[in-house]
Amino acid sequence: MASEFERVPRNGWALLVVMLVLSIGVIAGQIWSIYDCVQQVKQHTLTSGFWLGMHITGWALAILIVFILWFGFFTLEPNTAAVLLLFGEYKGTAHRQGFHWANPFYHRIKVSLRARNLNSEKLKVNDQRGNPIEIAAVVVWRVKDTARAVFDVDDYTHYVSIQSESAVRHLASSYPYDSHQEELSLRGSMDEVSRALQAELEERLSKAGVIVDEARLAHLAYAPEIAGAMLRRQQAEAIVAARTRIVEGACGMVQMALAHIEKDKIADLDPERKAAMISNLLVVLCSEQAAQPVVNAGTLYTG
Repeated sequence: MASEFERVPRNGWALLVVMLVLSIGVIAGQIWSIYDCVQQVKQHTLTSGFWLGMHITGWALAILIVFILWFGFFTLEPNTAAVLLLFGEYKGTAHRQGFHWANPFYHRIKVSLRARNLNSEKLKVNDQRGNPIEIAAVVVWRVKDTARAVFDVDDYTHYVSIQSESAVRHLASSYPYDSHQEELSLRGSMDEVSRALQAELEERLSKAGVIVDEARLAHLAYAPEIAGAMLRRQQAEAIVAARTRIVEGACGMVQMALAHIEKDKIADLDPERKAAMISNLLVVLCSEQAAQPVVNAGTLYTG
């Protein structure tokens, strides 16, 4: 497993001045050498063609070396790194932005360190209870270790995409879609689910030198084939939960009313009248429609 270490290249502007002076000197020397040889040929003073050939070959090699040295210049933009390889051997990573010069035989692989967004496709999976759901996530990630990103995986962007899809599938199967209890659910515990997704992604993507800045669910819904049935189920569960709260509140209010009546001695209720009063209060408190009070005016006599 490769591990990143920094390689600081030489200042490109200083080397540019040196290379310009060197190039001008080599070219001027080659021109002067050719001119001198031509003059010797004209004056018939050239004694050996072998030395002439060696002379020209030497200057040609000098020009070739200077030409190769020019390929050592490169630039780095902000949040961009260059992985340096020399004949297949890792020689470090350059991080500093600007104009640089390094060994011209280095193979430079530029890697972006900027934050990237991955918007996964809608996946159709089963939640913890076996219900088919549609789920998608948005992952914000960036490269932290360039050596691992380049050498430990074949294509780190594809690796991030595949592992993110796998993590989302695993997350969906670990929680129910919805729950009216204290149990964590995909729909009701978004923050906790997002933290669990980010932790799993960080563990999976650390092998590729990638860190996750943020991971959140972008889409969550029941699959179309059960969406209608699950909607009715949700409505029924919501009605039952609401009725339960209403009954609990009504019982508390009836108990409080009876306690006040007995404490303040408003009326002396026998068990039959107390049961009737409790029944009427529960009807009034639990009814969906406004109650219609009935006033007992006593017996009407006609004579």
